[in-house]
Amino acid sequence: MKPSRILVILSSLTLLISLTACSTDGGAPSDGPKGEGNQITGGNLSNQYVEVSAEAGLAPTISSPSGTPPATLVTEDVIIGSGKVASSDSTLTVHYTLMAWSTGEIVESSWSGQPAQFPLSGVILGWQQGIPGMAVGGRRLLVIPPDLGYGEAGGGPIGPNETLIFVVDLIDVA
Repeated sequence: MKPSRILVILSSLTLLISLTACSTDGGAPSDGPKGEGNQITGGNLSNQYVEVSAEAGLAPTISSPSGTPPATLVTEDVIIGSGKVASSDSTLTVHYTLMAWSTGEIVESSWSGQPAQFPLSGVILGWQQGIPGMAVGGRRLLVIPPDLGYGEAGGGPIGPNETLIFVVDLIDVA
């Protein structure tokens, strides 16, 4: 084989290897802290559902949800805590904000008063499944489908079959 032909083959091979190593998204990561298709930008967590502010110690802002609500529990860390870790039998002290998916409006928030305290085993399944493993100092987004929330009956200000959006700041674990 002629040296020029070998050079053409090597050049083509180098180009092919370079192209297969390229991404089509500018090198942006496809996964965020705990989920698919999210990113933290400018102090916020953005995913396919909502955007949540990531300023520790301040009440979160939550954008109105978009698209079809998820059929399964979504949990994503907005701020990763570094303190004691919650388990299924923990008693929690938290600040939380609850938004109804259907209206995009805040239904309730502990940020207007004192933090809430309760045993994790005594709340809806979405919290029981979505909070364990969270560390004190963290902020977590929970998008809870109706079957893990208040279901067909609803409850209080929550309508029947409502998808719930909670942003939870974990203050203490006992």
